Amino acid sequence: MTEQNPSNLAKELSLPMKDLVIAIKGAGEMATGIACRLFNANIKHIFMLDIEAPMAVRRQVSFCEAIYDTHITVEGVTARKAEDKYRIPFVWKDNEIPVLVDPSWVSINAIQPHVVIDAIIAKKNMGTTRDEAALVIGLGPGFTAGDDVHCVIETNRGHNLGRLIFKGSAEANTGIPGAICGITKDRVLRAPCAGVFASTHSIGDIVYKSDIIGFVDDTEVLAPIDGMLRGLIRNQTRVRSGSKIGDIDPRNKKEYCPAISEKARSIGGSILEAILKEYNQ
Repeated sequence: MTEQNPSNLAKELSLPMKDLVIAIKGAGEMATGIACRLFNANIKHIFMLDIEAPMAVRRQVSFCEAIYDTHITVEGVTARKAEDKYRIPFVWKDNEIPVLVDPSWVSINAIQPHVVIDAIIAKKNMGTTRDEAALVIGLGPGFTAGDDVHCVIETNRGHNLGRLIFKGSAEANTGIPGAICGITKDRVLRAPCAGVFASTHSIGDIVYKSDIIGFVDDTEVLAPIDGMLRGLIRNQTRVRSGSKIGDIDPRNKKEYCPAISEKARSIGGSILEAILKEYNQ
C-alpha cells in the first residue's frame, strides 16, 4: 500500500494466512470467481452476503443461487446457505463457503473479518467504509482508494483489467459489455419493460436471431444474435425496464456455461495479490 493510506492487515495480524476471515459483499458471478480463487489458494474462512432475492444472470457460476437452492457447486467449490451468522463455523467445518441473506451487512460488525471485499458491482459505493476491516477492497467504479477503501480493483476489460489501485479510482463505467467474437451490447438480453420475466428456455440452449427467448409480462424478449444462452435469470423474476436478464455467447461452447469467466478469474487473482501484498509487507 502507499504510505499515505496503508491498511492495517500486516500490522494487526500474527495468525497464519489460512486463518484469515474474509467477508465478500455480493455472491454473484464476480464475487463467486473471487471466492473460488481464494478458496483454492487455501484461504477458506470466507463468508458471503447478499440480498434476499438476488438476480444472477450467469446462475451456474453464482454462489447466490444457494439462497434459492440451499447449495451450489462451481468448479468443485461448494457454497451453502447459512441461516444466520452462528451457522458459519459449521459450514466452514464441512469445507464449504457460507452464503447469508444479509443486505445490511450486520454480520460484518458481529464477526469482524480481517478483510472485506465489496464485490456487488453496483458501479457506486452502497455504503462500504474503510473502517470495516484491516483491509477493505472495492471492485470497479464507485470507490476511491485511500478514502472509502484501501484498494480498488480495475474491472473494466482492457489493458488495466485486474490492476490494483492504491490511490484513486477505477475507470468510469462505460455501459458496454466486453466483446466476445467482436460482439458487445448485442450479446446481452435486457428487459424491454418492467414486469415479470417468463421463459421456457434454459441455460445452454442454442438460440437464433429474432427467436423469442421469453416475455416480460406480455412483451417479447427477442434474441439479438445467434448463439448459446450462457446466462438467464430465474423464471418468474420481477424486473425493471433495461435490467440485464440474459447472456448469449456466440462461441456456442456448452462447457463455458458452468465455468468461471476469464474476467472473474483475473479479478480473483488480483484480490489474492492484494491480500498477499498487505499480509506480507
